[in-house]
Amino acid sequence: MAKKKKQVEESYIPAPIAEELITDTLEKNYMPYAMSVIVSRAIPEIDGLKPAHRKLLYTMYKMGLLGGKLTKSANIVGQTMKLNPHGDGAIYETMVRLTEGNEALLHPLVESQGNFGKQYSRDMAYAASRYTEARLAPICQELFGDINKNTVKFVDNYDGELQEPTLLPVAFPNILVNPNQGIAVGMASNICSFNLREVCAATIEYMKHPNCDILELMPAPDFPLGAELLYDKEQMREIYETGRGSFKMRAVYEYDKANNCIEIKEIPYSTTVEAILSKVMELVKANKLKEISDARDETGLNGFKLTFDLKRGTDPDALMLKLYKLTPLEDSFACNFNILIDNIPKVLGVKEIISEWVRFRMGCIKNALKFDIDKKSEKLHLLTGLKKILMDIDKAISIIRHTELESDVIPNLMSGFSIDKVQAEYIAEIKLRNLNKEYILNRTAEIERLIEEIDELNRIISSEKEIKKLIAKQLDAIAKKYGKERKTKLIENAEVTEYNESNFIDDYPLTLFVTRDGYVKKVSATSLKFTTSEHKLKEGDEIIQTIETTNKCELMFFTNKSTVYKAYAYDIPDSKVSSLGEYVPGLLGFEQDEKFLYAVACDTYQGFVLFAFANGKMAKVELENYQTKSNRKKLINAYSDKSEIKSIIRLLEDTDIVAFADNNKVISVDTSLIPLKSTKSTQGVQVMKITKKGAKLVRACLAKDSGLDNIKHYKARNIPAAGSFLRTEDTQISLF
Repeated sequence: MAKKKKQVEESYIPAPIAEELITDTLEKNYMPYAMSVIVSRAIPEIDGLKPAHRKLLYTMYKMGLLGGKLTKSANIVGQTMKLNPHGDGAIYETMVRLTEGNEALLHPLVESQGNFGKQYSRDMAYAASRYTEARLAPICQELFGDINKNTVKFVDNYDGELQEPTLLPVAFPNILVNPNQGIAVGMASNICSFNLREVCAATIEYMKHPNCDILELMPAPDFPLGAELLYDKEQMREIYETGRGSFKMRAVYEYDKANNCIEIKEIPYSTTVEAILSKVMELVKANKLKEISDARDETGLNGFKLTFDLKRGTDPDALMLKLYKLTPLEDSFACNFNILIDNIPKVLGVKEIISEWVRFRMGCIKNALKFDIDKKSEKLHLLTGLKKILMDIDKAISIIRHTELESDVIPNLMSGFSIDKVQAEYIAEIKLRNLNKEYILNRTAEIERLIEEIDELNRIISSEKEIKKLIAKQLDAIAKKYGKERKTKLIENAEVTEYNESNFIDDYPLTLFVTRDGYVKKVSATSLKFTTSEHKLKEGDEIIQTIETTNKCELMFFTNKSTVYKAYAYDIPDSKVSSLGEYVPGLLGFEQDEKFLYAVACDTYQGFVLFAFANGKMAKVELENYQTKSNRKKLINAYSDKSEIKSIIRLLEDTDIVAFADNNKVISVDTSLIPLKSTKSTQGVQVMKITKKGAKLVRACLAKDSGLDNIKHYKARNIPAAGSFLRTEDTQISLF
């Protein structure tokens, strides 16, 4: 046995590994998956439904739940699995979003009873399918109308046992009426909802005048949660034309004066209660929302409500502006109108979507008309045969009576009355009780009516104008029957008051003490006036700057990495002389090996900054070059990095400065000799000639702070200049 096993092992030769380009592997293995997700799962089609929605709704329709009684959701889920093999959890989750209880749609497609969660809540879980009940909403009549008239194509389900529609013959642009979101592979879709009445009116107008301005008829989206939309007409027009863009929405609130609280009644569609409360409480804990004492969710039987308890003296309107800025109570909705058109994903504008829907709906109407024409033509054909026996019923009876074989009845009727087999079959099946003149006359009287109806149907089907009239009539009826008032209010951008943080900041005089090691103490003038304590500093540290400013002043912190970090004085916590203060690198997020050099306080961006480099060059840069329109916290290339920076000085106007070199040379110059530059990273001009090899400039300061007794001795009339040696009486001055 062992010998045989060894022979088998020796005879086994592994198959060679076939080499294949990774691009070919991706094309064969990954692309089919990607296309399946795009076409069969995530992107909605022109009927406004994804495959999962369509399978569920069609199953409910076949179960008789359109106008029928409520049934357990578990029953619906189980039946839907005949069309959707993705599991009961996914099916039920799909149904939950379509229900009126979930409040995710402007016009819910499923009537529900029980807990189906809420679209505006991330944590409110829906009940299990065995506890809830559902049926199709009345508006679904407009989704399934004439579906049995070959209006849409049917295909086999996954096991070939059943047939299901590829699209539903929706009688209104459901793709625009109910919101839809999907994430596929390499693409996504996010379609906002619009008011049904406005969509129907815009579609009718488009069919009459294709060049009409859709924006005038449906000015903006409408959401089931209401809220306020900050309306910019040009911004909205771009979204309508391109299918991409975003707009902002704000929550709606009321102030309860009796209880001194703000009640939020409507929130943006794109946020949740938990996100809002979490952010509010985070800001309260960070001491950035001192006006709020408590925040809670009071949603109940009376509807949605968030409540913020306010501290005494709080202005509710001013606080709401702050909340809009800092929390998801103001949020953006990003539009991406990506739709499958004939199995091809396309990003379309609103007018293009309406155009595609009209084309699709016209196809449905034509298919229904063809079905009616065929049915009426078949009936006309039968009645025409019946008319032929009208004058001689006895002959028909005689033929049937005297025919010996049953199989010869049809041929004998055909030859006896010159009719075809279908007509003969119909006549032969007439009951004996109906072989009377009254019955036959009544039936044959329908012939003229059928001819007129067929002619009318042929006239309609051959005219696009007539079909569009029919669609418009249906849209008008749907708008009247199911239309609702707009929920989302439009607020013109010009009417919106933006939050300005500085308006909510207390302004008071203060003094900043900045140390060499990068600590800053913000001490109010009042506190400083009554303090008797000495400065607390780390061992070996010292105060290098004392700046008198105000709490709303903007600060700039220059570092050794040619970078400046910006902050406001109110961003720095108040401290006392007896404390170490705040560590600037940690507070502003310096890089690991980045060191603080110099601080500038700007009430206004007047004056300039003087940079002194080791190579003897100096650069004078206007301070306003560091002003930014956006609230940027970090500016790179704040000064030249060609030579080591030695000193930074902020000046309001030109004055005398003194520079020291490590070869004992000193120079004093008027900064008016140094040209003003508009580029922050300029190398400047040569001010101090470094004549000794290896020597370098080590410090620059204001002449009044230099400690020199006779500044004139070192004064240079022109630059560059080598400077003068340090006098004996000035040798006690530190060069560094």
